[in-house]
Amino acid sequence: MNRDHLRDLSAVLTAALLVTTAAVIGTAIEHRHGTLHVSWPPLYGYWEPHVGPGTPAAIVVAVTVVAYGPLLAARLPWRALLVTACGTATAWTFSLAMVDGWQRGIVRRLTTRYEYLQVIDPVNRFHDIPAVLRDFTHHILFHSPDAWPPHVAGHPPGATLTFVLLDRIGLGGGAWAGVWCITVGATAAVAVLVTVRALCGEALARRAAPFLVLAPAAVWMGTSADGYFAAVAAWAVAFLALALAVTGHRPRSSGLASGLLFGLTAYLSYGLTLFAVIVGVVVLLGSRRLRPLAYALAGLVVVPAAFTFAGFNWWEAYHLLVTRYYQGAGGVRPYGYWVWANLACTVLVVGPATVAGLRRAGAAPVREGFRGRLRTIADAPESRLALLVFAALLALLTADLSGMSKAETERIWLPFALWLLPACAFLTRPRAWLTAQAALALLLNHLLLTGW
Repeated sequence: MNRDHLRDLSAVLTAALLVTTAAVIGTAIEHRHGTLHVSWPPLYGYWEPHVGPGTPAAIVVAVTVVAYGPLLAARLPWRALLVTACGTATAWTFSLAMVDGWQRGIVRRLTTRYEYLQVIDPVNRFHDIPAVLRDFTHHILFHSPDAWPPHVAGHPPGATLTFVLLDRIGLGGGAWAGVWCITVGATAAVAVLVTVRALCGEALARRAAPFLVLAPAAVWMGTSADGYFAAVAAWAVAFLALALAVTGHRPRSSGLASGLLFGLTAYLSYGLTLFAVIVGVVVLLGSRRLRPLAYALAGLVVVPAAFTFAGFNWWEAYHLLVTRYYQGAGGVRPYGYWVWANLACTVLVVGPATVAGLRRAGAAPVREGFRGRLRTIADAPESRLALLVFAALLALLTADLSGMSKAETERIWLPFALWLLPACAFLTRPRAWLTAQAALALLLNHLLLTGW
């Protein structure tokens, strides 16, 4: 075993120690003080070993990707690879969700008292959408009249409106909402692949593809609306990368699409405004072609202008949300524990392969520099990929330090966590690392009943 592999294993063991420490200390805090408000620290879930109808399918998908994923990623034509990646990611997410069964794993996830569908069924509080938008902020605080359920209050109205509009076109109820989140969320892997290819080259994108498909993050992508949010944000980045890429096609329409999606992203989740960090790096890496930014900026104002014109004040709602956050569990959960235990959650979401990949990503700019190439380090594909994944890590750490992400980050940080997965392109033994990723996801899904 060479020195690089030993360093990889050391990084993974350190991450495992972080998770173990978070579990031991978190369990002690919860038993003594009850302030964490999670049953299986650091994750929001319950210890419930089980199997379900999705178990055989999940195992088949995992074995198939481990055995054939790296080979197919290297040999398939690019468009065929994207279609295969999307289909496989969908199958992986669906099968993991179905481990809990159709009702518990998919239908009921978005219908609990915390969730969006509570305001649609049985009484549709969004029957008059313009009136609701004008009045939205009056129901955010806990003790306000007809206070919104936690997830409705905790997000801009774009999130709830998605499910309202699905209901309007005949796709109402928990089943359609769950299917929507899984199928749309699975496309996020494709968006990340498109971005990596545009900014860092096709070779690295192909090496990252199996890891984007077989991510432990799929355990939560299939059980929460955050998977849908992750996909919208990911496609916003992908279209921007396509617009700015030197070889990109239709830069104007790609730039406009990126702006529209970024505007929508800000009205799906307040915290996703931190994607500005990733956007900054994408602009830096695509700085040879900045004219499409004008179209992106034009698209960016559309969704905010529409919501503002309809009467919803984003800034007012955000400040009220901060107040409500500290009125509830956010005001009780100890920052001193969650500021580092959140990172343990992230380790479980991205898996050991990503930990090892991030270690190697940190060395990529140095390695490129020592090769003495004539081009600058920022032009080297591996260095560009390192900048991209560390931009996502910086956004994630900013969310962590803000104190507005205490617990439940295994779902809340999905949009950022997906951008850490391409670091796996730096690994040299893909099948062994894919096996570790799949094993972690299967264990988590079969031993725990996740809360989301």
